[in-house]
Amino acid sequence: MNWDVVEGNWSQWKGKVMQEWGELTDDELTRAKGDREELKGLLQEKYGLAKDDAEARIDEFLRKAS
Repeated sequence: MNWDVVEGNWSQWKGKVMQEWGELTDDELTRAKGDREELKGLLQEKYGLAKDDAEARIDEFLRKAS
């Protein structure tokens, strides 16, 4: 699955993202609007991840979701 599917259906995917990363708030995810770079930045900020690690976690999330 690619991120375009998630971004295009963000209201449906937002809950799954919140389940995966419980530190992220509904408001933060609403502001992100499905933007992958924005989500990556939130993961870096909230979880102290390096950019590459945040990217890898998003990729893993997509693999699990498909």
